[in-house]
Amino acid sequence: MKNGVMLITYPDSLGRNLSDLEQVVSKYFSKAVTGIHVLPFFPSSGDRGFAPMTYRQIDSSFGDWADMKKLADDYDLMFDYMINHISTSSEYFQDFVDKGDDSQYKNLFIDFDKFWGSTPTEEQIGRIYKRKPLAPIRSIIFFDGTKRNIWFTFGDDQVDLNLETEEGLRFLDDNLRFLAEHGAAMVRLDAFAYTTKVKDTDCFFVEPKVWEILKRCADVLRAYDVGLLPEIHEHFSIQEKLARNGYPVYDFALPMLVLHALYFHEASYLSNWYEICPRNQFTTLDTHDGIGVVDVRGLLPDEEIEATKEHLCTYGANVKRIYNTAKYNNLDIYQINCTYYSALGEDDKAYLLARALQFFSPGTPQVYYVGMLAGRNDIQLLEETKEGRNINRHYYTLEEIEAEVQRPVVQQLIALMELRSTHPAFKGEFFQELVDKQHLILTWKTESESIELHADFQSYEFEIVEHI
Repeated sequence: MKNGVMLITYPDSLGRNLSDLEQVVSKYFSKAVTGIHVLPFFPSSGDRGFAPMTYRQIDSSFGDWADMKKLADDYDLMFDYMINHISTSSEYFQDFVDKGDDSQYKNLFIDFDKFWGSTPTEEQIGRIYKRKPLAPIRSIIFFDGTKRNIWFTFGDDQVDLNLETEEGLRFLDDNLRFLAEHGAAMVRLDAFAYTTKVKDTDCFFVEPKVWEILKRCADVLRAYDVGLLPEIHEHFSIQEKLARNGYPVYDFALPMLVLHALYFHEASYLSNWYEICPRNQFTTLDTHDGIGVVDVRGLLPDEEIEATKEHLCTYGANVKRIYNTAKYNNLDIYQINCTYYSALGEDDKAYLLARALQFFSPGTPQVYYVGMLAGRNDIQLLEETKEGRNINRHYYTLEEIEAEVQRPVVQQLIALMELRSTHPAFKGEFFQELVDKQHLILTWKTESESIELHADFQSYEFEIVEHI
């Protein structure tokens, strides 16, 4: 993959479809972006594409494989593979419900009671790592009127897949091969850590099983020279462990660390992270999900995390605590729903410094489409849908984009992105110097040239210095 900025976007968020997306990126961001993570574009029953019915088709409202190939000709593409689950509307699950044990797909799914060997105890269920205060099950009525408890980690239309069976593993292999053959430069393994269901464990990133699954995925994709990126929101030590084993990782700690540094004019915690963070990582400030909290535990003291959350709710623009409650379909206590621009009070100086810090951080920077346009919280969409995460999932029309790119903050951001995507010094080594708590210098250096970011966390001023 090219060493430049990767855009994260839904297929219908920068314009209506993949064709519009290609036009937008080519017209406004051709020098700024070298890769695109196209969020799920498959036929789906919900969760903005994360409940796929098949991987063999592109939802016709987005376009077709020819449109995707046109994107792949110019940009490194990342595709999602929802390794933990598939839609209940898929032909696989529907066949299972219609035929029961006579279904050829019965072994793709997990009978919750059979998994435990008997009715699980409250202690066993309580131990399972989950993001909602309920047992990860749905009672499904089959064709003959019988009921079975089937494993559902996430939404009611996202049924978990069984990677303990030959059928489940074959399903995994076949779909990864298909994505690799249809333009993927990298495959993101969504909800990867939930795949390891092992009795009397928390069923989350269970070793050694997790390494067996990951190696299998890597082996399949390696034959196509396609990379993989496991997506895991949890304690940063998991990312460190993945990196030590040779896998690229996400830097989900950076968003909260940068917010803390900018809110409280204090860069020491951020600097400490730079000392130890994996180098082969993908950095983010914003994604299609909320701003992660669990990922920064241990890097910020608990009291500093709480202070950052509190400050976000008072300093951030149009942020209310209720947006992160059950009223807005959000039971995930580990994320805060807000655009990054709004989290910084829609302060252009603070926002541009945040992006400069990201682009100078070790790793490949990813910029979410809303963040690329310095987007504000979409309260209208939030209220219309009562879905907390939609506050950061605005649908931009082509006319809106044309207007938004003229804003000075977006023009300056594009210039920063172009610098990160083209400057050769970013292929070199990373160094940092904490001058004092309010001043940090980040440096990238090769044998022939270097580039430095001088950041002032008090004034939000920064300077970029090049040496040849």
